[in-house]
Amino acid sequence: MRLRLFVLFVVATWLSAWLGTGSALAAEKRVALVIGNSAYKSAPRLTNPVNDATLVGGMFKSAGFDNVDVRLDLNAADMRRALREFAGRTRDAGVAVIYYAGHGIELDGTNYLIPTDAALETDGDVLDETVALDRALFAVEPAKQLRLVILDACRDNPFAKTMKRTVASRAIGRGLAKVEPTSPNTMIAFAAKAGSTASDGDAKNSPFATALVERLPTPGLDLGKAFRFVRDDVLKSTGYKQEPYVYGSLGGDDVSLVPAKPAATGPQASPDDATRRGYELALQAGDRDAWEAFLRAFPSGFYADLAKVQLKKIVAEETRAAAADKARQAEEEKTRLAGERAKKAEQEKAAAAAKAAEDARLAAEKAKQIEEAKAAAAEQRRKDAEATVAKTLADKQAAEKALADKIASDRAAADKQVTEKPQMADGQEKVATVAPTSSQPRLSPAETAKLVQLELRRVGCLADAADGDWNASSQRSLTQFNKYAGTKFDAKQASFDAIDAIKAKSGRVCPLVCEHGFKADGDACVKITCRAGYRVNDDNECEKTRDKRPVATREDAKPRDDERKKSEATPAKPQTTGQIYCNSTMCRPVRQGCRLQLPKAAFTQGHMTEVCD
Repeated sequence: MRLRLFVLFVVATWLSAWLGTGSALAAEKRVALVIGNSAYKSAPRLTNPVNDATLVGGMFKSAGFDNVDVRLDLNAADMRRALREFAGRTRDAGVAVIYYAGHGIELDGTNYLIPTDAALETDGDVLDETVALDRALFAVEPAKQLRLVILDACRDNPFAKTMKRTVASRAIGRGLAKVEPTSPNTMIAFAAKAGSTASDGDAKNSPFATALVERLPTPGLDLGKAFRFVRDDVLKSTGYKQEPYVYGSLGGDDVSLVPAKPAATGPQASPDDATRRGYELALQAGDRDAWEAFLRAFPSGFYADLAKVQLKKIVAEETRAAAADKARQAEEEKTRLAGERAKKAEQEKAAAAAKAAEDARLAAEKAKQIEEAKAAAAEQRRKDAEATVAKTLADKQAAEKALADKIASDRAAADKQVTEKPQMADGQEKVATVAPTSSQPRLSPAETAKLVQLELRRVGCLADAADGDWNASSQRSLTQFNKYAGTKFDAKQASFDAIDAIKAKSGRVCPLVCEHGFKADGDACVKITCRAGYRVNDDNECEKTRDKRPVATREDAKPRDDERKKSEATPAKPQTTGQIYCNSTMCRPVRQGCRLQLPKAAFTQGHMTEVCD
């Protein structure tokens, strides 16, 4: 009894701890709003903002953000609505990020984001037809840990050239104005320094957006250092013509957009650990109450299915014990009646009851043996599954440790490498800058393939071992992941982009497919067992076996038809006696069964007559 209460207490405690862990994780929620405006109605279309917004939105999703809202080509009303809805999502978030690509304008020292339906015929229209940057800062303000606004809006603004000034002294800047955030842990990143313009570049994406997606998602990289890397990348790619700039500051602690992964020193805790531990405690107790308590706490999943098998075994044992007791009582009653020399009818009735009870006992014993075999098989499946998970986790941790060591060594080498900026035309002093590090560690193709294979195994898309050989099976597995995850990675090669996308998936992606006659049981395929008189049909369901009935075969009609034609072609046999009967008008054969006979009066002259018997 004490062990039973202990099991119930531990299961409930572990369940509440698991739910509490989920709540703690929710407090660190990361949310992002991405806006890209290209199709301006009163200005030439911009090529890159929509592409840049799509690229940056995908980066946030791959980085594991809890909510990423990508909006394209928004008018003024839609922009205000998007910011209002996003402000509601930041209230329980730890990190809030807004990325905007499109046109922006500075008027009297205040920055504004320009929707696609803005006309801006006069400077006064800016207040009515645009959205102030302060509105975006207001939307991210509720976030607890980091508030970040990224503006790829420093392009050469065509509205500023055609806009009429209502006041001659009103200042309209060439780029965006400098901003100093007042809230702590708030940063505003410009694609170009205040007062200067940014380039769209000649590629599909702008240099600024390209550098962002390479630097920001690095796990554990401090955001201030990440933007310094972005600055160096953009300066280099634009020939030192465009210099991104960050306004605002963070505290003394490192703040990264993607948290650093903890060093893998052993199996990591997960919700399944609580389920497994509860299962093991119920297995130690081994009674009906313990299994029923476990199933109330964990009603579904791999361990729940195993618990149901164990519970059936216990029920089968209880049924067997009851049948054995009943058979014993019936046998005792039969012996008592025989000893008392009771009536023969009563003895026969007792004997029949004893036989029925014995048959029931034997059936219950057989059922118990079947359930024990199923329980043993289920327990073996559990051990095999846990061993497979442990091996996969160990391989994954070893691979990730190797990757972390590579990243650390690359960073250390890059920090030591110093390059000098080329001498500028205006005679400025040479400034030493740290060369940006590579965004991806330099791993061999086999190491990269093994990392992708490990992640594909985790999400249920690869059944083979992770051996670093990117063969046809691995390619099919990545193709399956593309199908069910909606991605478009090249299946012919393993890439770091694929690793990031697969890591962003927390559970199974590819469905478990079993052969005919087997069904999915957790992460394994088990054979479908039907009771006597039933079989597995084409739909993998048990159906009753139909009795074989004689099948009527159609007789071959050709020999019969040939015989009929032959008989019809044969001349009919004569059906008469061969005699001819004649009278005064005609002659004809004598009918069958008849004969010719002379009249009885011999002296009488005349013809012979036909006589029929």
